[in-house]
Amino acid sequence: MGIERRMWRGMFAPSEVVQLKQMCFTPGRVFQPGKYSASELPDVAFEMGLVEQLPLGRDKNAEIEDTEASPENES
Repeated sequence: MGIERRMWRGMFAPSEVVQLKQMCFTPGRVFQPGKYSASELPDVAFEMGLVEQLPLGRDKNAEIEDTEASPENES
């Protein structure tokens, strides 16, 4: 039997950008895989192990690409 890696929201700063690995369904919303601020995701995403920390070395002010589209980025 393998060792289970348990995660919870408290492991991340609220403003930290994290990767959602799979779709996460909640009664009010469907979260698509992508990059999100840790405060945007529901607790269940962390508890189910759907969230992972981005590798170190990435810019802390990295733009969250998949969750918001801004008009100035479109060409």
